[in-house]
Amino acid sequence: MAVIVGLEFLFIDSATIYQGEPANAVSFVDPTGAPANSAKVFRPKEWMPWSLLSGGIITIVYTYLIPVRYARWRQSPGQ
Repeated sequence: MAVIVGLEFLFIDSATIYQGEPANAVSFVDPTGAPANSAKVFRPKEWMPWSLLSGGIITIVYTYLIPVRYARWRQSPGQ
């Protein structure tokens, strides 16, 4: 998930988050109107995509290597 969000943050400048219930379904689809009463604009910091990408990749690599380390530990002599 961190890798996906990090990649998305590389491609966007800002995201608008709408709070509350939409007035009706048409206002949610209509690009000229706001689909909710209040909106918040989120702008990711410059370091966010790179931090999320690196943390996600480190987690994936570590998870991939756990079975390899466990198999090596089980085959070690004297245990």
